[in-house]
Amino acid sequence: MKVVDAASPLAQKWQGIVQITRADKPIGTYLLLWPTYWALWIASDGFPPLHWLIVFSLGVFVMRSAGCVINDWADRKVDGQVKRTQNRPLVSGALTPSDALSLFGLLIGIALGLVLTLSWYTIQLSVIAVLLAASYPFMKRYTQLPQVVLGAAFSWGMIMAFSEGMGEIPVVAWLLFSANLLWTVAYDTMYAMVDRDDDLRIGVKSTAILFGKHDKRIILFLQLLTLGLLVSVGEMLAFGWPYQLSLVIAAGFFCYQQILIVNRERDKCFQAFLNNHFVGLVVFIGIAIEHL
Repeated sequence: MKVVDAASPLAQKWQGIVQITRADKPIGTYLLLWPTYWALWIASDGFPPLHWLIVFSLGVFVMRSAGCVINDWADRKVDGQVKRTQNRPLVSGALTPSDALSLFGLLIGIALGLVLTLSWYTIQLSVIAVLLAASYPFMKRYTQLPQVVLGAAFSWGMIMAFSEGMGEIPVVAWLLFSANLLWTVAYDTMYAMVDRDDDLRIGVKSTAILFGKHDKRIILFLQLLTLGLLVSVGEMLAFGWPYQLSLVIAAGFFCYQQILIVNRERDKCFQAFLNNHFVGLVVFIGIAIEHL
């Protein structure tokens, strides 16, 4: 019995770490990973070197975890007032604010260790990645467009993939960056629609609040722009029917998401957000087939 009691605080701490890094909720990692793979496959003109694949895959997981940790630290005083976040570790007491900052520092250190195995150009670009990831949580207090900052943070790994794979950042890289940024704003607005009532009450800003009654139309517009940019990428790279088919399927997922959010119900908005994992996956499959 004493062993159980002694182990219990440690178990709670570990569970808190799993929760604050969202290791138990991989959707965010997928939403970062698939676009990074788009860029990595295109920049490598096929299956990338194993070293790059490992570094970028681990980097996505580590930086997403670090972003979640600093987000929860920044929101620790308001998360208890939001239905979706009221049981987060810094609210429940499973972790302390100093625990969170120490964990953030550790994760950034791991990310630094990974990026130091890449080129000097990519190392320089990684500084911007850290600044974007660390600044997003605080943007919710100062701008109605924090999702744009998140979109840039979620897309910067693509720029780094091109810098590593090609030694430069071509036009197609910026097209992919723009497409992913717009797509991120679209799906994270769905995510923000889940919290809109709580955010209005506590004063947190988001595109869901900014767009108001026009949210569904603007999300649709962003989705169409995303598809348009991805079509341009395919034309620039002379991709064939596999890639084109992947975009048709992605468009089908976007239609499904519009159906889900039609009444702005919390659970269905969240379900629509989750569905975007399949958008990223199917586009990656199209790109991968083009490089076989």
